[in-house]
Amino acid sequence: MLELGEYHKMIIDRDVSPGLYLRDEEENEVLLPGKYAPEGFALDDEIEVFVYLDNEERPVATTLKPYIEKNGFAYLECTSVTKIGAFVDWGLDKELFVPFSNQVTPMHEGNWYLVYMYLDERTNRLVGSSKFNKFLDNTDVTVQKHDKVDLIISHFSEHGAHVIINERHQGLIHKDTIFEDIRVGDRLPGYIKRVREDKKIDVLLQPEGYKSIEPNAQFIYDELKANGGSLPIHDKSSPEDINAYFGISKKLFKKAIGALYKDRQIKITDQGIELTNKDA
Repeated sequence: MLELGEYHKMIIDRDVSPGLYLRDEEENEVLLPGKYAPEGFALDDEIEVFVYLDNEERPVATTLKPYIEKNGFAYLECTSVTKIGAFVDWGLDKELFVPFSNQVTPMHEGNWYLVYMYLDERTNRLVGSSKFNKFLDNTDVTVQKHDKVDLIISHFSEHGAHVIINERHQGLIHKDTIFEDIRVGDRLPGYIKRVREDKKIDVLLQPEGYKSIEPNAQFIYDELKANGGSLPIHDKSSPEDINAYFGISKKLFKKAIGALYKDRQIKITDQGIELTNKDA
């Protein structure tokens, strides 16, 4: 049986009036409606399709790319709310159903929500849930300090930005380490600051310590060259001014210009920082 909510590589077996019947190596079959048939296809061609249930609850294939796959997360728009639950746009003709019991707060048409999609074993249907914390687990942490990871911003609190790490764990970017505009649903790289004894994970948006000096130093050096060799920012400038110019914290800025100064690439004056060789 073909797994719903996943991509499958299949062979074009036969051409019929509703579309193309596809088969896999285990002789599973599924219909690809004619509107999704690839141009210039031939029987026995291999194509990749996504399999889900159509409006009549029958497995069907599509060559469209949905915004979310089974056991994955996506930031989706609620398109309607009915007596049985909400529906969100996941990029396919049939919208994804989110039961009321799966909503952390009531969904409203036109609003966007971070959603997890899974296969409901009781109904054999793909459903969404905004109660995604129950699908995350920090019991067996698979990351460690300094690891580069994939993040999804899930929500904000007084402590900072809560994130999903590698679509597997929960983590937190503390608010005093956020120096860029981030929003719920954003996908971006991050770095593990530490895994606490209670398995809570602290995350940074930039690599910590010496690993962050070189790229920031190069970035500041390039900015100096682009601005005629000088900028009115130095180690005594306010954190706000530094962030406005470079999008990094004052701590990282001081480390970066310290590296440039030590390498005799810049000089630091009361007016700002300057390249030692403006013609370079």
